[in-house]
Amino acid sequence: MPNIKHILCPIDFSEVSTHTVEQAVAVAVLYKARISALHVRTPMILPDQDVPLPEGLLSSGSEVQDVRDRTADCFRPATAAGIGVDVVVDAGDPAGNILARALQLAPDLIVMGTHGTSGFEHLVLGSVTEKVLRKATCPVLTVPPRALATSKLPFRQLLCAVDFSEWSLEALKLATSLAQESGATLTLLHVLEWPWHEPPSPAFEDLPIAQGDALRSYRQYVETTALTRLGTLVSDTLPGGITVAPRVCHGKPYVEILRAAAEDQADLIVLGVHGRRAIDILLLGSTTNQLVRHATCPVLTLRR
Repeated sequence: MPNIKHILCPIDFSEVSTHTVEQAVAVAVLYKARISALHVRTPMILPDQDVPLPEGLLSSGSEVQDVRDRTADCFRPATAAGIGVDVVVDAGDPAGNILARALQLAPDLIVMGTHGTSGFEHLVLGSVTEKVLRKATCPVLTVPPRALATSKLPFRQLLCAVDFSEWSLEALKLATSLAQESGATLTLLHVLEWPWHEPPSPAFEDLPIAQGDALRSYRQYVETTALTRLGTLVSDTLPGGITVAPRVCHGKPYVEILRAAAEDQADLIVLGVHGRRAIDILLLGSTTNQLVRHATCPVLTLRR
């Protein structure tokens, strides 16, 4: 079962950062993890390399110390909870520095906001969060602004999207671990996307009788098979003591995941991201991007 011992949490001193820190501390408390608190100072002219620059290269020593102190102040709730915090201040491109520090520090989890002082009202291709999601090799927990958030801490309702792929089963392991540590209820959601979803599917009564009956039977067969597979996952792979609710629906995956999260008042969505190729590019409109854009609770993505 996954174990989180080290969390990297980049902040930019925005209101979103405060909410992000709360989420990072909540996970750190569950696992007794250490936090690396990172602030990246952005110079007027960015260097070409996506590597951390020496702290003193772009600022005086007193300015750097002020930033370090301010960063440490943001994480006082963590130190008050007995969580160890290491403060890191870099200068340069935010996304490049976050990824470089992740490579250097090898955290088990990155926790970061989806909106901040970078000026992105929505997560768009090219934003700091999008770049980190696309390239990070560890799980990433993205946190929406508090003004949009409907989730609560500690976690009580978790939603894990499962498509039975290898990466989604790895995500399920992480969701199970979080459910165990927090005592949360875990919903396993499988979304069936019909090829006729767009444009809207024809009503059964609008089809010839034989075709309508065949389509209705096929739909019932696919839904029953998916529920059976979810039930097998619960009985064969999930430990006892966790309240699990298997669920199957049909539609556009990100639409149905968001709908289920709203209905269940989910505190966290967990999902696996496909590979490092087409899906990994996170094109605008992909399931991952749409979820991170529109979810009112944090989204935890895991990629193999």
